[in-house]
Amino acid sequence: MGAIIGHMFDQSAGLRYAGSAYASAAAAGLAQASVSEVFFRTTFELMGHVAKSDGRVSEAEIGAARRLMQELRLGPNEISAAIACFRFGKSARYDAGSSIENLRDACAMRHDLLRAFIELQLRAALAGDGISLPARTILTRIAERLGMSGLEFAHMEAAQRARQQGRSGPSGRPSAEKPLTESYAELEVSGGVSDKEVTKAYRRQMSRHHPDKLVANGLPESMTQMAKEKTQRIQEAYEAIRAARGMR
Repeated sequence: MGAIIGHMFDQSAGLRYAGSAYASAAAAGLAQASVSEVFFRTTFELMGHVAKSDGRVSEAEIGAARRLMQELRLGPNEISAAIACFRFGKSARYDAGSSIENLRDACAMRHDLLRAFIELQLRAALAGDGISLPARTILTRIAERLGMSGLEFAHMEAAQRARQQGRSGPSGRPSAEKPLTESYAELEVSGGVSDKEVTKAYRRQMSRHHPDKLVANGLPESMTQMAKEKTQRIQEAYEAIRAARGMR
């Protein structure tokens, strides 16, 4: 009888453990889905809010938002959802402060995910009418609330500006060669740093923008293409600097 009871207890304990493990996995999945949903919604709501910050949303800003949706390779349903979020963000009912607090709480300590969020905002703002004074005030304040220093924000903006300028020459056509300054901006360092610092910056940027890591932290699957393109640009920038410096 003791052996039978012991066997039943072992089975019960095993079932409880399996159930607990399943519940934990399910909770983790729900948490990640929640982060992805909040990230997606807030990304396009804030784009609308920033675009409207100077009083009106221009055709250039609308076009920039739509191009970004295409670059992210969003599906038809996702594009419809993104447009709805953009429209809500530019309305008087939108509360940017509460929205950013929700994003920060959802992402918790996922700093790399929050950097990706700010990068998307800068990318959209620069591709529109540039960053107006009201837009800059909003973005710098939000970056600070999300734990980003002023220096980090400046480096990120410089990288986005260099990338945008490098994509077209004086005639507006794609530039055949990427300037070395753009490569340094991509790694978020100045040209005066040592070879060792260049390598450290390269590894830091690759770690921050690795697609698998960002998706695991809650980046929407629809935005993974952005992360893949970013890591490719980081790799190309590092190789260009290595070649120019003769680094091994």
